[in-house]
Amino acid sequence: MEIQTLGVIGAGQMGGGIAQVAAASGLQVILHDIKTEFVEKGIGQIRDNLQRLVEKGRLPDKEKDEILGRITASVDLKNMATADFVVEAASENEKIKFELFETLDRVCPPHAILASNTSSIPIGRIAATTRRLDKVIGMHFMNPVPVMQLVELIRGLATSDETYAITRDLTLRFGKTPAQANDFPGFIANRILLPMINEAIFCLYHGVGSREDIDTVMKLGMNHPMGPLALADLIGLDTCLAIMNTLQQGLGDPKYRPCPLLRQYVEAGWLGRKSGRGFYTYTK
Repeated sequence: MEIQTLGVIGAGQMGGGIAQVAAASGLQVILHDIKTEFVEKGIGQIRDNLQRLVEKGRLPDKEKDEILGRITASVDLKNMATADFVVEAASENEKIKFELFETLDRVCPPHAILASNTSSIPIGRIAATTRRLDKVIGMHFMNPVPVMQLVELIRGLATSDETYAITRDLTLRFGKTPAQANDFPGFIANRILLPMINEAIFCLYHGVGSREDIDTVMKLGMNHPMGPLALADLIGLDTCLAIMNTLQQGLGDPKYRPCPLLRQYVEAGWLGRKSGRGFYTYTK
């Protein structure tokens, strides 16, 4: 199957990044969100990203305009009726994702593949909300999408070989490196990453070290490009909590219990960079 039009559900940081790399690869892109201002903000961020590439001499100005010209804004899921492939990048919330996939299954053409950028929710559970179980797959991009090389591909029990092959080829077309994970909560990336971040939060909670010292130890001692607390702020503390809850519920192991401090921060609305306050304070 030849993919000509790609739909992206969610115009936030992840969805906007996916739309950018898809349009840069030559695909027509439908970027959808629930409000016009959300879509406009997402397209504005893509425009800013491309402009920085132009200023650095890494992208011709004409090509920037061509990429933006391939992106169409949407606030009506019925617009996905023309999509050959859809990537859902909505909030890490089961109810939201299940409702989206039920609707997409009704709206999209029978040949369309439905992919989720979920970072932890089992693909089989998402696929079960549709009548095309063989055409549902996980396509977990890393943040920030235009920069990070990895895309984690997750097959549900019913995901067909054809669906996987098409998704893998699409990943390569985006200039990314695919890695296959089996359908367990958290997959590979977050099964390893989030417990490490959670343990760093426990270290802060127990007074083992300050936020700066915890991050410095991991950056200089473990050669991580970013400390775990700063990374949690970048990911979003609400997303971190959602992933830890999924790991704990799905695997039934108390070692995945979210740190109480993480839960307190989320309840207080301290979600990291996107709210201006997390483990660090951010100003525009």
